[in-house]
Amino acid sequence: MKQTIFEIVGVWIVGVCACLAAPEPAILPLPSEWTVETVFEHPQQITLTFGGESEPRRFWYTILTLVNKSGGDVDFYPKCELMTDTFEIIPAGRGVRPQVFEQIKLRHQLKYPFLEDLERTSSKILQGQDNTKDIVVIWHDFDAGARNIKLFISGLSNETAAIEHPVAKDASGRAKKVYLRKTLELSYSIGGDPVFRSEARTIYKGKRWIMR
Repeated sequence: MKQTIFEIVGVWIVGVCACLAAPEPAILPLPSEWTVETVFEHPQQITLTFGGESEPRRFWYTILTLVNKSGGDVDFYPKCELMTDTFEIIPAGRGVRPQVFEQIKLRHQLKYPFLEDLERTSSKILQGQDNTKDIVVIWHDFDAGARNIKLFISGLSNETAAIEHPVAKDASGRAKKVYLRKTLELSYSIGGDPVFRSEARTIYKGKRWIMR
C-alpha cells in the first residue's frame, strides 16, 4: 500500500516539474498550427444503477462544442483527464458504460440534439460552422475528499513542444525528451459537504491553455 502511495506521489511530482518547466503555448501560432474554437459546459454529475447492482454509480461530465475555423479539415485525437488535489488522475471513459452516454444525451436532447460520445466520435473535425461538434466527456466519480479538480483536454490543437524529462535518462545518460501538446485546462473547486455527494457542486475558477 505504501509503495502504491509513493508511486502515485512520484508521478504527481514529475508531472508538476514538467509543468513548471514547460513552454507556454505560442501567442502567435505558426501558419501550419491550428486550435479549434472551444466552448464548454461546467461539469455536472449523473447517477445510474446498472442491472444486477443495488447501489447507483456516480459519473461527472462536461460538454464541449467545437468549431473548426482553421481553413481545412483537422485530425482529432483527444486525451482528457480529470485530476484532483488528492493525487488522483482519471482518464475520460474509464469504467463508463454506454448507458451513461445515452442518459446524458437524453437529458440534453433539446440543446444538443446531435450530441456525440468522446469515445466514439470521428477522428476528424470538418471545416466550418456547419460542422460544429457537440461532444460529451465522461469520468467516473472521484475521491469525495477532493476539494479542487482540474480538467485537461488535449487534441484541440496541433501545437506541440518538447522538453527534457526532469528524471528519466536515455541509454547515453542524457535527459529523455517529453513531447507536450497544447491543452485546455479548466479549474474548479468542489462545494458542499462530502457526506452529501449528490449535492456537491463545482465552482468555476478559470481556464488557461498550457503545454502538457
